[in-house]
Amino acid sequence: MSETGIIYHMAPEGIWREQAQNESYCADTLATEGFIHCTADRTLLVQVANNFYRDRPDEYVILCICEEDITADVKWEPVDGRLFPHIYGPLNLDAVQRVISFPRDDERRFAPPTW
Repeated sequence: MSETGIIYHMAPEGIWREQAQNESYCADTLATEGFIHCTADRTLLVQVANNFYRDRPDEYVILCICEEDITADVKWEPVDGRLFPHIYGPLNLDAVQRVISFPRDDERRFAPPTW
């Protein structure tokens, strides 16, 4: 479990808006990889966003998720020498504590949001 109990997931804003009216959220990686990617490290979230999502045209939001409220299995798994929380199932919406806009600068780089 993270030190704060909160883990983070970035989601395309349009997809989040569509699914936020359902009982649960299913990221595209749940179907393709079997889990929803998350991190407990805010700084790392910005780095990952800029490394993998900077060229995508979508606007994004950050889901701030209370790990202990997640009803699906959460496994902390090693990736490149770090542990990342992966949610193995749909994310129940009552575990989402906050949704924050993920701002970009004029060059489409993700910037740290106001937490």
